[in-house]
Amino acid sequence: MTTDMSTQTPVEQDPDRTRRLEEEGEVAADYLEELLDIADLDGDIDLDIRHDRAAVEVVAEPQDSLAALVGRDGEVLEALQELTRLAVQTRTGERSRLMLDVAGFRAARRLELTELAERAVAQVRETGEELELDPLNAFERKVVHDVVADAGLVSDSRGVEPERYVVVQPATASE
Repeated sequence: MTTDMSTQTPVEQDPDRTRRLEEEGEVAADYLEELLDIADLDGDIDLDIRHDRAAVEVVAEPQDSLAALVGRDGEVLEALQELTRLAVQTRTGERSRLMLDVAGFRAARRLELTELAERAVAQVRETGEELELDPLNAFERKVVHDVVADAGLVSDSRGVEPERYVVVQPATASE
């Protein structure tokens, strides 16, 4: 297991919060190591704190050796993240918001979604009309919302899971 708990963003300069996030990461790593052993999969676990969350990544060479933990369109990864969060909550007594990535799937998807959101922002700026995107999961919607907000536009989520989607809107005249 590889451990790197350096913070990319300040965790409110709160050492207690940092300690809790580090504990979340350690509990998650223990849980995932057991899972890898049971599944007879090789992988290293990297820990970090990003955006005020514990960030856990399972990596291996070759990356496709972990494909079973990602699943089609990341469906297994989503379920595994929820199970890992439950394991952390059971151990710590607190709800976890940790983010799990396997084999760089989420990192690659984040890049794709950033490009999608940037194209949507450009189109909304050009037309002045709101744009509805295809349904996305919670992680994907969050990435899009962040890009839209950074661009100075507005977005919201509409619909009901699993058909929940983002709507990108022009900035209001009062802004």
